[in-house]
Amino acid sequence: MAMGFLCLAVFLFLGLDLDTGYAATTPTSEGVEITYGTVLKLMHERTKFRLHSHDVPYGSGSGQQSVTGFPNVDDANSYWIVRPQLETSARQGDSIPSGTIVRFQHMKTRKWLHSHLHASPISGNQEISCFGGEHESDTGDHWRVMIEGSGKTWKQDQRVRLQHVDTGAYLHSHDKKYQRIAGGQQEVCGVRDKRADNVWLAAEGVYLPVTETK
Repeated sequence: MAMGFLCLAVFLFLGLDLDTGYAATTPTSEGVEITYGTVLKLMHERTKFRLHSHDVPYGSGSGQQSVTGFPNVDDANSYWIVRPQLETSARQGDSIPSGTIVRFQHMKTRKWLHSHLHASPISGNQEISCFGGEHESDTGDHWRVMIEGSGKTWKQDQRVRLQHVDTGAYLHSHDKKYQRIAGGQQEVCGVRDKRADNVWLAAEGVYLPVTETK
């Protein structure tokens, strides 16, 4: 596991736009702040599955790249880069207060966590997909970070809900599983009301330090 974190850190150091000059680091304890540029896995609190995507399109709905919940911890397709919303002055290394709008870029395919009013394949809730590319993003990629409890800035040990800005739906998962192409993976969808099944935590990853204010 330590070697995996080291390899990921090297990859990030070479591949991300590190205009701040900070090196990527791995968390050593709970309470590490999530900042822009951090690469992480989002863990569904109840089922412990990780938010996941891969270059496989949905066979229904939008036909865009599918998003699922993945049972194994060590899959590289479950890493997401935390990015600022469009047209903002936020910079890599900035902390993320509760209520902030962010984007999540899938590290391997470079597409954005996205939603719209298509129906999800299993439950018929709102579809969650990956869409766009490095220089192609819109407000359908915007998610509001909502911290559960008294925390003011997003940290690794905090329970959060992620609300899709355009539609108001919460990022959600449950134990409804795919049987064929993504066999064993569970559906990720959007729902309009707060439920126990739309709570997530930041899990494995490489966490960039907070930029010091000068």
